[in-house]
Amino acid sequence: MIQSSNKDMNSYPFQEGWRGLQQLLRPNIASLKPYSSARDEYSGSEALFFDANENPFNAPYNRYPDPYQRKLKKKIAEIKGIDPGNIFLGNGSDEAIDLLFRAFCVPGKDNVVSIDPTYGMYQVAADINDIKVKKALLKPDFSLDVDGLLNTADDNTKMIFICSPNNPTANAFDEDDMIKVITKFSGIVVVDEAYIDFAPEKSLLKETENYPNLVILQTFSKAWGVAAIRLGMAFASKEIIEVLSMIKYPYNVNILTQEKALELLQNEERKNKWVKVILEEKERLKKALSENSLIKKIYPSDANFLLVVVDDPEMIYDRLVEKKLIIRDRSKVAMCEGCLRITIGTPEENDRLIEALKTIN
Repeated sequence: MIQSSNKDMNSYPFQEGWRGLQQLLRPNIASLKPYSSARDEYSGSEALFFDANENPFNAPYNRYPDPYQRKLKKKIAEIKGIDPGNIFLGNGSDEAIDLLFRAFCVPGKDNVVSIDPTYGMYQVAADINDIKVKKALLKPDFSLDVDGLLNTADDNTKMIFICSPNNPTANAFDEDDMIKVITKFSGIVVVDEAYIDFAPEKSLLKETENYPNLVILQTFSKAWGVAAIRLGMAFASKEIIEVLSMIKYPYNVNILTQEKALELLQNEERKNKWVKVILEEKERLKKALSENSLIKKIYPSDANFLLVVVDDPEMIYDRLVEKKLIIRDRSKVAMCEGCLRITIGTPEENDRLIEALKTIN
């Protein structure tokens, strides 16, 4: 059974419609007795371990990793200015997305609402868990249709997904619009901030202290430059984090990933320099593309990529593939007809792309 925190629910800035965590959880999850690993029962060091049937040789990789990533969460908490108890770490943000479905949505009965177009993993995770996704189109300028989003929800809607900055549209949504959704929806609101480091808008991370139904997703894959280690972050109330931690696999983040992340976090300045270069290169690439007759429109971007409109996206994509330059054809995605998505590369990589596009006619 999930334990409630000491925080008085009346101290949150809203109560209208909020169903409460116990009512939102799947009944089997609310009553679940989680698996208890050897490292749950003893988490100290400076001891001889005879409890987990591990190989005694090849230290430290012979031992199971800390299942709750305590050192790593402590460092992340320092950087983010948030309590470690409000942090969940997973095998990419995709693990947190999947766990949210498994925690709150009854297969074949409940549904979620997602903006459209957006990141495709919400749909995939829903399909795997036999959960219907109800989609609410963005406005023509790609801004959030708050009323449309809320009106799409029904009595069986457990979660709303908002990706901001959004993929593939590249824009961040207005903070007031997102807060309106959070305050008026009675279930869980998941705000995916994978690209937030590139946006001028601030993160909603601190709002998890004010709204018990808010989950923020972030990642090490983008600004931190380590997509290969597969490490995602979820930030939420301690009660929600407790649920995710209870139903995850015991050792979901391996020791190599934990060690590499801790190493990276010692050098936040380097990450900030990378972000600065990417943003500068985005402006340079945007200018170069605006001077190319192939490019009919470039959408505003708060992310590390550009969404552009062309007359023949398939032809341009194929011609670039021939030159070993791989972009993404998004022309079959809702509201993205004729669109290509271009990730910002290094200055040298961007130069190659710019020159290659000049040769296509």
